[in-house]
Amino acid sequence: MIIDLSCYPTDLVDLAWRHDGPPFTGDKLLKMMDGPYYVNGKPRRIDKAFIQPPQGNTIYTHEVMDLEGKAAIRQYMAYTEKMVTEHPDRFLGCFVYNPRYGTTNGAEEIERYAKEFDFKMVQLQANMHAYRPDRALDWLRPALKKCADLGLMVKVHTGDGPYSIPTEFYPIIREFPEVNFILAHFGVQTGGVYVFEPMQMALDTPSVYVESGWCLQSRIVEFAKVLPKHKILFGSDTPPNEPGMWINLLEVLCHEPPQGLNLDEDTLEDYLGNNVARMIGLEATKPPATVEEAEAYLRQHGVALAA
Repeated sequence: MIIDLSCYPTDLVDLAWRHDGPPFTGDKLLKMMDGPYYVNGKPRRIDKAFIQPPQGNTIYTHEVMDLEGKAAIRQYMAYTEKMVTEHPDRFLGCFVYNPRYGTTNGAEEIERYAKEFDFKMVQLQANMHAYRPDRALDWLRPALKKCADLGLMVKVHTGDGPYSIPTEFYPIIREFPEVNFILAHFGVQTGGVYVFEPMQMALDTPSVYVESGWCLQSRIVEFAKVLPKHKILFGSDTPPNEPGMWINLLEVLCHEPPQGLNLDEDTLEDYLGNNVARMIGLEATKPPATVEEAEAYLRQHGVALAA
């Protein structure tokens, strides 16, 4: 299966990034997930996606998102909760932890969303929520302790300063070695290209993983040669990104050198979804062996294919 780590369906256009067009709803995301996307010549769909609110909707905004404490958290998580409840076969919940609404409030809500809605992951967005992760450890410890107790993964926004440079998270990562940390966007965003930091952190630290999306194509080839196969995880960061280009970024690894590295399809399937599946207790799957098998699978799941 293909599992996308980073998707942001919403009924309210991101108040920070102000994407063009109407809100990118859950229905739009489901349609996009169905593709089909061609991987080594075979049509595929994105089977499951971790979803969360757009980051701009998780901060105080006068007369729009202006509640406090737990009420504010539940307000910004409401649409994600609704989508996970309505589409449990396709959507997996990711809780966005904003310590500015209260660290105890946030930790208690992490537990509630994990137990009541089967959320599997928590995200930290230190830039949007304005704190230094290497210094504000007292803000992070209540959430991380809860994640450790519940076995939740933690995804970390990385790629731009001043507060989302990957190595700034090393203190909290070292303090909670039992928690699996995913460095989102491979250290690349509008403010920086820190691809070597996530790669080295994933090499050095058993609990650190990298999300493939945003990585430079030439660098992912280099990094896949040295990173353990279970350390690379697919994520598209959509919207604004289109997931097909990031699927292709990994598919290129199956090409011949120097653009690729003759990667086998089973390892590609690990990158695209099986690695994450194993981390959250889902059964890993084999990639389709033929075009006919891939098409039959899509038709079985209601995906329309061109004649």
